Amino acid sequence: MSNSKEEVREFLVTRRAKVTPEMAGLPAAGNRRVPGLRRGEVAVLAGVSVEYYTKLERGDLRGVSDEVLEAIASALRFTEAERMHLFDLARAANAGSRARKRPAPRTGVRPSLLHLVASISDGAAVLGDRRSTIIATNALARAMYDPLFRALGDTVNYSRFIFFDPSARQFYPDWDEIADGAVASLRTVAGRNPFDRQVTDLVGELSTRSEEFRTRWARHDVRLHIEGIKRVRHPAVGMLELEYNTLALPGDEDLGLTVYTAAPESESYEKLSLLASWWASETVEQEKNVFLHS
Repeated sequence: MSNSKEEVREFLVTRRAKVTPEMAGLPAAGNRRVPGLRRGEVAVLAGVSVEYYTKLERGDLRGVSDEVLEAIASALRFTEAERMHLFDLARAANAGSRARKRPAPRTGVRPSLLHLVASISDGAAVLGDRRSTIIATNALARAMYDPLFRALGDTVNYSRFIFFDPSARQFYPDWDEIADGAVASLRTVAGRNPFDRQVTDLVGELSTRSEEFRTRWARHDVRLHIEGIKRVRHPAVGMLELEYNTLALPGDEDLGLTVYTAAPESESYEKLSLLASWWASETVEQEKNVFLHS
């Protein structure tokens, strides 16, 4: 995977195919060989020439202005995640060789950040990196993700679990939705970090080993992993329906903190308490309430 002209072309083509003339307020008359808008219609909606839009859709975003990018995002009815992804692609297209050399990643995790994770007691707190690898958890999150650690060992990567481990379909009853979201989130990360070798290698590994991943990757869907509902089926307590919120950490741009909670007085709220008790009985040593994984 590389942030190339082909990447830009396929993203714009797949987005254009999703917008019908009716959605854009255009007449639908005439035979259409492909779904969605024609290039000329996008050009009109964006206020640029057909020749210029064709150049952009062929993957050449060099020198494109923010105003034009905004106009294209509006014409193609982009979500916020799609709009940001387009800007990321343009930034990569205009990056010089210096931008392609990322600084060495931070080694270790700040103790104060680990203390923050440990201090969260009513929710399952997970500190993860941009490659969807778990870096640290509090005790409740370690209990929730015990099936993943049993399957993968000390280093748990969500994407590898979802696409490589058959037990993922049991743990995630909404597996297709989870898989769609995981790929869209990774596509977003790849666009934001186009020269990150570790991200590139992960995408390559997933693409090589999983047809389910390849199919989803080809859709060029993107998403912002901010909040939502996730259901998991835990072997110790059964089905959990959890709300999650992911917080960006400006001082640690490679990391994000996700906290899973259950609605008060819900069945899942009670089950989280049971899960905490189960984990306490499973754990021989309770000397630490933050578990580091790397």
